[in-house]
Amino acid sequence: MPARPDRRQTGAAAEAAARATLESRGLRTLASNVNFRFGELDLVMRDGDAIVFVEVRYRSSDRFGGAAGSVDFRKRRRIVLAARAWLAGQRGLAEAPCRFDVVTVHGDDALECEWLHNAFTLEDT
Repeated sequence: MPARPDRRQTGAAAEAAARATLESRGLRTLASNVNFRFGELDLVMRDGDAIVFVEVRYRSSDRFGGAAGSVDFRKRRRIVLAARAWLAGQRGLAEAPCRFDVVTVHGDDALECEWLHNAFTLEDT
């Protein structure tokens, strides 16, 4: 079932806020909203030599573990599978160092972002 339009708009606003936050800190966007049948990449960015796969999570409250807590084992595994698939299609980037970050977004009118640098590793999946 497709997401409600207001939910989609909130997600798009959260991703835009996360992207702006990371770009203001020197990261460069390579791709966004990359979909595979087994997973999605919200943002793919470059931080120096590293390729950064960014999961953006918005939550209106901290109930049920909050935004960071929602990136569970299954979600991390799907992100890793999507990252591997994306890298397989990128000439010259497959050997670059990679990391997995999470940006949590909260707030209603003024969205606030918290960047969890190196939020998980391959060993966590």
